[in-house]
Amino acid sequence: MQSLEQSGPGAVEELSTQRRWIPCAERASLRAPQDTRHRPAQPLMSHLSMAFQWLCALSTALVWGCAASSSSSTSHTAVAPPQDLQITDPGLLGSLDIEWKPPPSGQTFNECTVKYRFEYHSAGDRDWKVIFTKKLKVRVGFDLSRTAEVRVQTLLEGRCTEDVEVESDWIYATFQVPLRGKLESEVQNFHCIYHDWEYLKCTWQPGLLTPHSVHYGLYYWYEGLDHAVQCDNYVQEQGMNIGCVLQNLSQAEYKDLSICVNGSAATALLQPLYVTLRIHNLAKPSPPKQLVVSMPAPEELHVAWTPPSGKTPPQCLEYEVQLAEDHGEDKASWAPVSTQMETMLTIYRANQSHTSCVRVRGRTNMFCADQGFWSEWTQECFSVSRKEDKQLFILVPVILSLSSSLIMFMLIGQCKKRSPAGKPLHASAGC
Repeated sequence: MQSLEQSGPGAVEELSTQRRWIPCAERASLRAPQDTRHRPAQPLMSHLSMAFQWLCALSTALVWGCAASSSSSTSHTAVAPPQDLQITDPGLLGSLDIEWKPPPSGQTFNECTVKYRFEYHSAGDRDWKVIFTKKLKVRVGFDLSRTAEVRVQTLLEGRCTEDVEVESDWIYATFQVPLRGKLESEVQNFHCIYHDWEYLKCTWQPGLLTPHSVHYGLYYWYEGLDHAVQCDNYVQEQGMNIGCVLQNLSQAEYKDLSICVNGSAATALLQPLYVTLRIHNLAKPSPPKQLVVSMPAPEELHVAWTPPSGKTPPQCLEYEVQLAEDHGEDKASWAPVSTQMETMLTIYRANQSHTSCVRVRGRTNMFCADQGFWSEWTQECFSVSRKEDKQLFILVPVILSLSSSLIMFMLIGQCKKRSPAGKPLHASAGC
């Protein structure tokens, strides 16, 4: 066997490239090469092998100890889910009561806070709505034409969990109203508008499989009412209820308004319609008032208006302004100019020789609602062109000058008539 010194640098380089990782068990089994020239090194190799075995045993013990400690820590902070999740219908047209019981009484958490994460939606909705609560009962609204789905879990946090929130497993429950009649018997094209924040008008059309003798009724409920209330102001067509006008709904603003439209007929069962609305998102104001358009300079249009009548809060309105210019025989096209909350605007016209028309409309802004309906337009035209303005500016001084001269001649003529014949005319006050 050739020694390392005799191999030279090349052998050292080759040896270094053949190094590989060796597990502890294999290292412990290594022995010194059977070479009589290296026998004095056998005790050293034996000690190294024992050291490797000791290190491997120690690391294995540490790993198992950490795992056991983690398991023990997790086991004493685990929390069970709630129990007996139930859904009941109190007859409020979509608002359901959901309640549950706390985890088993065997678990006590003196140094931790127990609360619940409650999630719900109607079948088919992509997202879940979330409520965090310490109570054991909630009331939330659903579309009863679909299955109501709920789930709840326990949340534990405090000194007993080292201030780390621990979650239990979920428990689930569903609820479905027994629907009667065929789907085609449900009313169609149900539509509601909250006019001027004063009254809600809802309309619908009869279902496809509805007999002519059907009688429709609308019922509604919102938080604050003891029970569901029937509409007392129906819109009728040929003796059939096709709509309802609800007033005095200010207490229902920014709340869920649950509505049910059902029908009764002697010859068929009709499926009811369930709807949940937020009426502030259905607001439609009246058109803006007193739109005034003026031209302080040939290239400028000054536009001003006042908020609409009704109970719409002025601070909840935004306005859209559009401008149209008459291009001779071409049809005028409306172009957007501004969307703003102010009630005045100065428009700079690129072409001052054409007649200009301005129109304005309003709707509820983003600070008071997520959406809403635009009002009708208020329109005003300004038809004095730049060329006519120049002619008018020239004609006015000329007309005033001629009028002044004519008045002077008339006064002089009157004075001459009043003077005696043959006497010189002397100027005097008032002739």
